[in-house]
Amino acid sequence: MIAVIINGELRQFDHPITLVTLLEQMQLNGKRIALERNGEIVPRGQFDQQLLENGDRLEIVVAVGGG
Repeated sequence: MIAVIINGELRQFDHPITLVTLLEQMQLNGKRIALERNGEIVPRGQFDQQLLENGDRLEIVVAVGGG
C-alpha cells in the first residue's frame, strides 16, 4: 500500500503508480498544471517517469484562465 498526501489530503494506492496515471485518475490529464513533489517542481516531461513512493507529498495547481 502506498500512502501519499495530495494537496493536504491523504490518498492510498494498492501499488506504485506514475504521476501520469495519478493525473488521469484525478481527471487532470491534458490540463495546464504545476506539480510539486516533496518540495521540488517536477517538469511535465518527467511525469511518466516518476513513480509515487510511500510518504510523498504532492501539491498540484491547475491553471485557470479568465479575464
